[in-house]
This record gives sequence, structure tokens and C-alpha cells, in this order.
Amino acid sequence: MANIKSAKKRIKVIETKTLRNKAIKSKVKTLVKKVEVAVAASDKDLATKSLKDAVVAIDKASSKGVYHKKTAARKVGRLAKAVNSIA
Repeated sequence: MANIKSAKKRIKVIETKTLRNKAIKSKVKTLVKKVEVAVAASDKDLATKSLKDAVVAIDKASSKGVYHKKTAARKVGRLAKAVNSIA
């Protein structure tokens, strides 16, 4: 355990940020899963709607620093490719 006051504060701050990041990542994963389920069911309308929600969440996560910019772009690209592959 840290003895210095600033180190103790950093531990608390990191814990708070970790919880926030986990919540955001969990939300993104849930929305991505909804898109993948819609794609698997070949439901174009649901997949398109779910894609929009997922892209918004991924972009927000990227802007907050939860995901790197290129990681977010890769996730969005793969989801868009999957939705566009539906006949």
C-alpha cells in the first residue's frame, strides 16, 4: 500500500477511471453483440439500426479515451462490413 498522499490519491482516481472504462466497454460490447446477432439472423433493418447505435457508442468511447482512435475505426469498419454483407 502507498504511503505518500499523492500516491494514495492516484490509486483512488485510477480505481474510479477503471470502473468508468469497464462500464463503457461493457456497453459497447453489448451493442456490438446486438449487431452481430442481427447480421446472423439476416435482419437488415435491425442490423442497420443496431449499427448506428453501436457506432455512436464506439465513437463516444474513443473520444473519452477508452479506445484508441484506430481501434474504434477498426471496430466500426468490421461491423459496417458485416452489415453490408447481408444480401
